[in-house]
Formats: sequence, C-alpha cells, structure tokens
Amino acid sequence: MSGPDSPTPISRTASRPISRITVLSGGMGGAKFLQGLLHGIRTAALPEVAPDAVVTVVANTADDIWVHGLKVCPDLDTVMYTLGDGIDLERGWGRREETWSVRTELAEYGVEPTWFGLGDRDVATHLVRTQMLEAGYPLSQVTEALCRRWLAPTWGASLRLLPMTDDRVETHVAIADADSPSGKRVVHFQEYWVRLRASVPAETVVAVGMGESTPAPGVLEALTETDLVVLPPSNPVVSVGTILGVPGVREALASTAAPVVGLSPIIGGHHVRGMAEQLLSSIGVEVSARGVGLHYGARSAGGVLDGWLVDTADAEHVDELRAAGLAAEAVPLWMIDHDATAAMAAAAVRLARPAR
Repeated sequence: MSGPDSPTPISRTASRPISRITVLSGGMGGAKFLQGLLHGIRTAALPEVAPDAVVTVVANTADDIWVHGLKVCPDLDTVMYTLGDGIDLERGWGRREETWSVRTELAEYGVEPTWFGLGDRDVATHLVRTQMLEAGYPLSQVTEALCRRWLAPTWGASLRLLPMTDDRVETHVAIADADSPSGKRVVHFQEYWVRLRASVPAETVVAVGMGESTPAPGVLEALTETDLVVLPPSNPVVSVGTILGVPGVREALASTAAPVVGLSPIIGGHHVRGMAEQLLSSIGVEVSARGVGLHYGARSAGGVLDGWLVDTADAEHVDELRAAGLAAEAVPLWMIDHDATAAMAAAAVRLARPAR
C-alpha cells in the first residue's frame, strides 16, 4: 500500500491506450482545458492516449437563462464556440467579430434585461435552439444539431458535447438586500455574475429543478463506459458542482471502473478567474486547492475523485490530500497556452495511470 509520501496507483486499465475520455465542463475554464487536451492528443503530447481517442464533454446547463424569449446556454455555447474556433477570446464568451445592433435597439425600447447582452451573431444560435426546443426536440438533440456546424468540421466523431440534462435547471443565488422585508433577495445566477459581478456575498446557492432532473441521454454511459474521467479547473459549485448534482451522476462516478482525476481551479488561495472564492465561501468550503480537493473527496471515502492535481504554489497540500485517500501531485496549472494546458492534461493522465 502506498503511504502519504507517494501517490496511490489508481489506474484500472493501464495495459491499453486510453481511447475514451470524459470531461465535466463549465464555461471558459473547462473550454480552455479541453483546447489543451485536444491539442495534446493531436500533437502526441499525451503518449498514453490513442491518437483517435474520443473526448466526450458533459457540460453544465444550470447557468442557462431565458432572455427576450430565447433559450441561452452559456456554458454549452462557450465550449462549442471555443472548440469550433468562433469564441471572442478577449471577452471569453460570445462570438468573435460580434456586432450589437439588436441589443442597442432593445435598449432604446427600454426592454429588460439591459445588463445581459446578446450579440447579433450569437442571437442566431439562440434562435435556432429556441425554435428546435419549441418544436419538441430535447436540448441534447438541439446541441447535437448545433455541433454539426461548430465541432464536426474540425473534430468529426472524436468530440461529443452533451448537456448534463435535458430538463430545465437554473441556479439562483440569495444575496443580502436591506430593502427587502426578509433582508435578502434571490437573483438568477447570471444576474449575480453579469450584473452584480459577484461583488456581494452569496448567502445561498440553489439549483432550482435539480432534484427532478435526469441525466441527458449518453451522460451516464459517458461516465461508466470510458477510460478516464476528468474534472477540469471549472467552478466547483456552479459548474462541476451542478453537474454532480444531477441525480445519478455521482452514483455513476462512484461505480465507474475508470479513474477520476481533477485539477484545482484555486491557485495560491485564489481562483484563476470567475467567482469560485465567493461561492465556495457560501457553502462553507475553504478557498484553497486543499479545500476543493477535500470537498470533492476521495472515492475510497465516499467522494468522487481518485486523484487531484494542485499547482506547484500549493505543493504543501499534497501530503494532506494523499492522507485523505487521493493520489495527489503538484504541477504547473496556469493555462497560459495550448502547450502548457496539454502538459496539465498529460499530468492528469499520468496521475491516473502511473508508471509501473
């Protein structure tokens, strides 16, 4: 048995190349990791992974919102646009070379919400999605149709994008409000993030509809019929956390024969981007690489992980994480370019499949 000074071997399939990888993704953090992972596969920077490996992405849909009668799926679209080379890299969301005529005209009419902007090119995606949903197609089939434009030309059958559920699940956040009789009010997650910029403490985070939801077609199979499951550096509360909240997903992770490895979104006690600090605090989790790793927990102790990567800045946490049952290592986790991110993905594979 390995002690706390060495990572625990966690691979169950070390005799053959990895041919199937499943990634649980939020928005930009997950999308950037996926870029590096796919780059690494194509450039053979991940020698343990077959060059024709299939990557399945299970994306968070609890950030979804209806705006001006249109169904908007921010995380699905961010992954789709990023991997389809259509994302606005400077903003980190929406379409490149965007124009804003519709948004301007709606503002002139005084139509709310004015704080949530839909670009003209982006609107086309939401129009297609909404029309298909209203015609009776589930979100999973709609996503597949949209991906024929965005992902199929470049990635073919080697990349699949699945929503976590076809059901309507929306995250809401309770915040303090001195003008409310209760002293607080509840806002949609997008209002908390886009309009308020997470500038006020989140007292409670609730995913409305989560308990009644079911995994979208293909999700459970993607978790159980795979060689590796990766939790990328996405928000552990409202991205990965909401995917794990869909009934059946945790159970699938608990039963899968594949190793489950995560990468910390916290470096040196701070999130890299987004609002993980505010939301981790709202659920009482320490804002640290150690805190998030222990929050996910080791599968051997009822959690969801076999291995956990932290940044070199957090190397002092490794022994404690190993003592908690996680194979843990400290490696550079800044996604500064595709090569650096591919190296992170390679480290996750090595953790899942240590040399024997």
